[in-house]
Amino acid sequence: MAQTTEIASFLRHNDKLSPLLPTVKRNISLQKECRTALPAIFDGCEVLNLNDDQLVMSTPNASIAAKLKQQLPKLQAHLQQRGWQINAIKIKVQVKRAVEKPEPIKQAILTGSALNAFKDLETHLEATPQNEGLKAALSRLLSRNQA
Repeated sequence: MAQTTEIASFLRHNDKLSPLLPTVKRNISLQKECRTALPAIFDGCEVLNLNDDQLVMSTPNASIAAKLKQQLPKLQAHLQQRGWQINAIKIKVQVKRAVEKPEPIKQAILTGSALNAFKDLETHLEATPQNEGLKAALSRLLSRNQA
């Protein structure tokens, strides 16, 4: 809610953008009405525009667009009952690019006794070419986990 107030304040104080404020308020009100009418479907949808009694909405994918299309008569009736002059509703699928979050690196937290056991293994492991990689890995593990 604070973000909405900040946006409204910014629009009010900007001479070139202040004419947009009534449109923004109308779209926010329409968005709330649509969410009230179809709460299960409307989470990912947005009101884009209302022009000449035609409401234009966006959905994030074709599946939600198909579900929404089935509910358009109910939505239109609800909006008309609430005083909105809407004679047609158009749906646009606007796929948003998903930002992939990198998987967090899993790192076990080792207890003191576990660290002592690894240190003991590193110390008593025979110095052979076969054990060289293991000794290096134990050394890295111990250096990363020293407090």
